[in-house]
Amino acid sequence: MCGIIGIVSDKQVESYLIDGLKRLEYRGYDSAGIATVNDHQIHRRRSAGKLGNLQALLQHEPIQGQIGIGHTRWATHGAANTENAHPHSSREVAVVHNGIIENFFDLKKQLQKKGHKFESDTDTEVIVHLITDYLHQGDQPLKAVQKTLTDLHGAFALAILFKDDPNTLIATRQGSPLVLGIKENELFVSSDAVAFAPWTQQVCYLEEGDLVVLSKEPKFNYVLYDRTGHKVERPLRRSQITGESVSKAEYSHYMLKEIFEQPTVLSDTLQSLLNFENQMITLKDVNIDWNTLDRIQIIACGTSYYAGLVAKYWFEKWAGIAVDVEIASEFRYRNPVLSPNSLSILISQSGETIDTLAALSLLKENEHQVLALVNVPESSIARKADHVLQTLAGPEIGVASTKAFTSQLMVLACLSLKIGRERGVIKPDTYDSLVQALVSLPGMISHVLQNSEDYQKLALSFTTARNCLYLGRGITYPIALEGALKLKEISYIHAEGYAAGELKHGPIALIDLTMPVVVLAPYDEWFEKTLSNLQEVIARGAQLLCLTDQKAAEKIKQQVKSVCQIEIVVLPFVDSFIEPILYTIPVQLLAYYIALLKGTDIDQPRNLAKSVTVE
Repeated sequence: MCGIIGIVSDKQVESYLIDGLKRLEYRGYDSAGIATVNDHQIHRRRSAGKLGNLQALLQHEPIQGQIGIGHTRWATHGAANTENAHPHSSREVAVVHNGIIENFFDLKKQLQKKGHKFESDTDTEVIVHLITDYLHQGDQPLKAVQKTLTDLHGAFALAILFKDDPNTLIATRQGSPLVLGIKENELFVSSDAVAFAPWTQQVCYLEEGDLVVLSKEPKFNYVLYDRTGHKVERPLRRSQITGESVSKAEYSHYMLKEIFEQPTVLSDTLQSLLNFENQMITLKDVNIDWNTLDRIQIIACGTSYYAGLVAKYWFEKWAGIAVDVEIASEFRYRNPVLSPNSLSILISQSGETIDTLAALSLLKENEHQVLALVNVPESSIARKADHVLQTLAGPEIGVASTKAFTSQLMVLACLSLKIGRERGVIKPDTYDSLVQALVSLPGMISHVLQNSEDYQKLALSFTTARNCLYLGRGITYPIALEGALKLKEISYIHAEGYAAGELKHGPIALIDLTMPVVVLAPYDEWFEKTLSNLQEVIARGAQLLCLTDQKAAEKIKQQVKSVCQIEIVVLPFVDSFIEPILYTIPVQLLAYYIALLKGTDIDQPRNLAKSVTVE
């Protein structure tokens, strides 16, 4: 969950480290710190809270050095205070860490018996003392780190400085991502290539168990070792992430920028999958005989799980195949029965989600076929899966997912049509009609975004609410779940999404004059039943917001006699196939503007991090 960066340069690195951490802060923002080596001394500055606190400290207490490491923290072991902030250090070593050391408690007891004094409550500090202990035994830095790695159980990415080797930085990964950036007279290592995107696009993704030694002298170079300690070479790639792609541009928040990027990224994603000349959906490097499958299971967490719930409707209706949708963190705890004729689809924006990775490991142990849907093609999940589909959302910096979610839906929609066509479930004319619906979607979303000011006005009535219900029926039910998640993530209003048919089975007891209810009610095959749910909500005096289209809006106005405040937002009428993607946009905008009025930290909501890399 944390973000780490290391830099070896011919320039002073303090400002570099801070700039890199700004781009990594989406991974955690409970505390931050940097360390450098200069004049054979380790210099360190740390601060609790957001990165701005560290910047303020450095204004008064700057540090020098052309080699350094930095960290922005999502707290696991120990409170979010300065003592627990990274880097952790001894006189000889400084370390930054992303991940978790599962056996830290036993290691700490052993080290304390040997006289080591601990200054924090973190699991990370044992790494510092282990390396220091091996150095005191006479090992050189590389050997000390390699020995330490054999002692550690868990998931980690590390960057390490040494007082007595001031031209060297060592970094390694096991279960947590790490990428190397290469530039003339500068080397970078980080949890995400986004950290050094403005400085270089030449990157090398470390594989599981890799260790890299970055050296400033005699000439800037790096040496890679695999988990067995043998020197290896890994392919160099050109990153598509640029400095411009990770800026906020003219927008006040990354989240708003990413909401408005959706017409473009959905169009890009569709173009990567659809041959517009013959209207055929093609999946590069995905060689699956869809006719042999009798079941698909989709495994994911959070927002990606909701994308899977939408896909269940699509796959079962248009591909004629049974689908189970699994929460990744629960999947491996029950000895799942895996059919030899089934396929598992794992969805993860980062491709590093730890619970999804664990599910993938279980599937591979059972020689089960896996298709990964990720936004980062070099990620751990992508490298381990049998087949990979990529969304083209680009970097998503706002912690609450927006464009990554709708891009996942676009890929899954295309996949459902591809499978349905190959299995002979979809008639050719229906297939063509649904493809055209997807082609029209970016324009429809642009139309909704042109009226974003409407949601600023609607948001006013939500700012005093403490609870909120979202209702959807059929294929919009998962979007009700996603809308509720967005609201609670960034506004801190407690919100729950429900299938509209479940209203009478409990949640209707919550409805009173102070309870806003958001209903997704397009004019589709489920509309008449949703209309009955609207009547039930109105009869209880709820504050109602109805997201619908023109035809449904007219029906609502004709049949509903309101005894409460009711707002109707009219969206373009679309085929029910693409309703879930279109109706995602208003629930994103609504959550954004409510949070804006409440004054919360929209891009970095409390207690959250973008990439969940610890269990």
